[in-house]
Amino acid sequence: MLKKIKMKLKEIKNLHLEKRWTFTLAVASIISIFLLAACFNLGTVSSLSKFNSFFPIFNTRTTNFAEEKTQFPPPPPRPTVPRFAYLVSGSKGDLDKLWRTVGALYHPWNYYVLHLDLESSVEERMELASRVERDPVFASVGNVYVVPKANMVTYRGPTMVSNTLHACAILLKKFKDWDWFINLSASDYPLVTQDDLLFTFRDLKRDLNFIEHTSNLGWKENKRAMPLMVDPGLYRNTKSDIFWVQPKRALPTTFKLFTGSAWMILSRSFVEYCIWGWDNLPRTLLMYYTNFVSSPEGYFQTVICNTPEFNSTVVNHDMHFISWDTPPKQHPHVLTLNDTDKMIARGSAFARKFKQDSLVLDRIDRELLHRKNGSFTPGGWCKGDPSCTKVGKPTRVKPGPGAQRLRRLIGKLLQQPKFSQSQCQ
Repeated sequence: MLKKIKMKLKEIKNLHLEKRWTFTLAVASIISIFLLAACFNLGTVSSLSKFNSFFPIFNTRTTNFAEEKTQFPPPPPRPTVPRFAYLVSGSKGDLDKLWRTVGALYHPWNYYVLHLDLESSVEERMELASRVERDPVFASVGNVYVVPKANMVTYRGPTMVSNTLHACAILLKKFKDWDWFINLSASDYPLVTQDDLLFTFRDLKRDLNFIEHTSNLGWKENKRAMPLMVDPGLYRNTKSDIFWVQPKRALPTTFKLFTGSAWMILSRSFVEYCIWGWDNLPRTLLMYYTNFVSSPEGYFQTVICNTPEFNSTVVNHDMHFISWDTPPKQHPHVLTLNDTDKMIARGSAFARKFKQDSLVLDRIDRELLHRKNGSFTPGGWCKGDPSCTKVGKPTRVKPGPGAQRLRRLIGKLLQQPKFSQSQCQ
């Protein structure tokens, strides 16, 4: 009996000890919660840091996020004046013609990739690189790049698409802050100054893509889409025409074909998509168009119109004045003085195709660009004596009548419902 009483007393004593420890632990927990709440009520990162130095277990994601915001400020706002990235390409005998086009196009705010293809002589390509290197404005600004390893380019084959994508990749790697890509040839020429172009595009959404296109293939369905051809420019270092192979192929069912102009103005976001191809469509279509006649007139149109992310950004115009036969032949008419009034009235930014040093180019220099003696086209950036031999403020833009013509054209193109109705139809 006595033994049972002692055991009962011992149980009671242990129970009291447990209650004391429980009470002590409860008080300590309340104090800890109070201190934590007080720190949060102060609302400062420094208070949290002090608290966390004593209690590392409470190092939360909130503290890390606050520190990251302090260490990495937001990027600076985008410049108001957009930047253009050009590819200007030529072939054998095009050196002087290309050089004149570059002089008419030049602006220190833009970027330029120049390419003479593998059919041109080594001497021509070396002379082009030497001219760029010797020009004091080009040397001081550093925005003109000559492709050192020439590509073979066949006009009717996929090598022209490959060359364009190569230039896009160079521009994305070397220059990080441009907004639109423009591809031109040595036979193209501007009808507005670069200040006119920069001023007009300043107020446009930077995701717009100017690509002439249609899904109505017409005669191209049987003559271009269904026949299979091979471009020797893919594996030879001498230029020769494409050749045909059998059998013909059916039209694709997993994507819709579009055709249009080989000359375009592409947004940087769409160019990145074509180069990185994160959903694989650009690569799939590149393989398909490898055996397609005149693939430069269909590849980019088919990519953009089959991509929901971009097909609503398409403006159905290539910003060119081009005179074609009806139905169009392989090459457009060569423009002359008789076409000048039509070029001006159309309001386009560029025109093609021109012969070297033709009288119509002299008239464009004199009346539209106000360019004298082979100098750069004047703009707000020009300083020095003679003018434009030194670079002033690159973002100082002085638009002229060309900007008014171009704004009227783009205004008509973007007017609803015409704009939406002309997209990828």
